Amino acid sequence: MCLIVFSHQQHPQYPLLVAANRDEHYQRPATAADFWPEYPQLMAGRDLEAGGTWLGITRTGRFAAITNHRNPPTMPEQPRSRGMLTLDFLLGDGSPQDYLQRIALDSKNYAGFNLLVGDHSALYYYSNIEEKITCLPPGTYGLSNAELGAAWPKAIRGCNSMEGLIAANELGLEQLQSTISRREAEPDSALPDTGVGIDFERLLSPQFIVSPDYGTRACTSLKVDSAGNIAFREALFGPGGVATGAREFEIEPA
Repeated sequence: MCLIVFSHQQHPQYPLLVAANRDEHYQRPATAADFWPEYPQLMAGRDLEAGGTWLGITRTGRFAAITNHRNPPTMPEQPRSRGMLTLDFLLGDGSPQDYLQRIALDSKNYAGFNLLVGDHSALYYYSNIEEKITCLPPGTYGLSNAELGAAWPKAIRGCNSMEGLIAANELGLEQLQSTISRREAEPDSALPDTGVGIDFERLLSPQFIVSPDYGTRACTSLKVDSAGNIAFREALFGPGGVATGAREFEIEPA
């Protein structure tokens, strides 16, 4: 994932609301979100190159999502797949805090990442850049390719839009997706400097990225209600931002 906007314990009926964009090279193979045949409790997309996932949720309410950190201070020589960090949590049964404590012991074996993991009891954040485990208080958050809370315009816009939907109680899955669908580039004065050059900063500045070779390939929106019922939607896109389909799922708690 490259942009995740989420609301945690901010709505009386929906303790978790999420809208997220996966930005990736179009040639990297992946499957659309679905239940995995070998793990029927798991709803997630699948990276066919490394085997993990960028975002998923289980019937028991375990949730995980990850973004890359665009400008890490160091890189391991042979980094492990970051998508396995989400998958391993989703397939486990330990607490989010215990899982992150274990991950923190060898987090430098991965390229820079921001990881969200949670269940019905709590939602946690960990980055191997900051190396700090945080139990998130109730709030609305935007996470892109920097640390949680970084003042990136795409994340700020998403949070403001999400809060507007919550205030209006307009929480359809397509409405959630609209909070991360802006395709206009941000002005140069608002862009971060992540070491990739101004042209690439401009390309990556919209919430929804469009280019011939790299861009937003999937938009995921989900909501979990107070009874544990999950509504999940994934819209898929190809080169140039052309829509190629969408699927919705209603998932009852296990």
